[in-house]
Amino acid sequence: MSNAPEATANETAVTSTRTAASGRTTFDFPLPTQPWPESSPRALLVHSLVQCKRLLIRWSRDPSTMIQALLYPALTLVMFRVVIGNTVTAATGQPAIYGQVPMIILVGAMFGSIVSAIGLRVERKTGLLSRFWTLPIHRAAGLVGRMMAEAVRVFATSVVILAVGFALGFRMTQGVLPSILLLVIPIIFGMGFAMMVTALATVSGDAPLVEMVSIACTLLMFFNSGFVPVMAYPTWLQPVVAAQPMSVAVDAMRGLAVGGPVLEPVLQTLAWSFGLIAVFLYPAVRGYRYAAANG
Repeated sequence: MSNAPEATANETAVTSTRTAASGRTTFDFPLPTQPWPESSPRALLVHSLVQCKRLLIRWSRDPSTMIQALLYPALTLVMFRVVIGNTVTAATGQPAIYGQVPMIILVGAMFGSIVSAIGLRVERKTGLLSRFWTLPIHRAAGLVGRMMAEAVRVFATSVVILAVGFALGFRMTQGVLPSILLLVIPIIFGMGFAMMVTALATVSGDAPLVEMVSIACTLLMFFNSGFVPVMAYPTWLQPVVAAQPMSVAVDAMRGLAVGGPVLEPVLQTLAWSFGLIAVFLYPAVRGYRYAAANG
């Protein structure tokens, strides 16, 4: 009887060895067969995708983010269509829906980025960024992953608003390629805006710079070519309204949907978007690094 426990232990050891050898165990972590240097491009890609996935899961579980990114823009579009849609159409002779849908897509992109920037500031205060900084991951993965998540969020917002717009009469009549470009424009626009608010969120400390940007975005929503045509504004204000970033993006998306000038507003949108990225990239990188390293 004294040999029974010993025999059982030997059988267990043999079974564990066979399981490990066959690779069927579900409790052992895989061996690091491909250890990448922290600064390698492959590490940047993989770690950025992990950060992107983390943010998307977090946003999907945060009611305020989902409301600002999806519900608020959709309800705003319905409100504009019901309250002033027919009035603008009758006054201008142009279907108002083709300006309102692009405008609301851009509004959703901007307000979603603002909520994301506020969440980034919370992560800095709680020390989450500092904990990420101590891990063996690429130093740029946090910022790159955030921009990737912003692109996915803007795309999702655009699809939802377009679906609501289709129910209200919006149509894309210029073919497949213009329809694809119509979805690309707000993503590029959103990347420029997200870079700006990320930089402000990381360098502002407790100053309410992000909240001030929210106020400015609300004003821009009522002073662009998607709200009413540029000719409806006072003469002295028309050049400002026509040249502001939301107006050129709205004009580009309108042209891609229903026809009209496309090249010039697209180039202006790219200039605004890449200009914001160029101006705020270094402050965003430096601010993110400082926030992560110092908490």
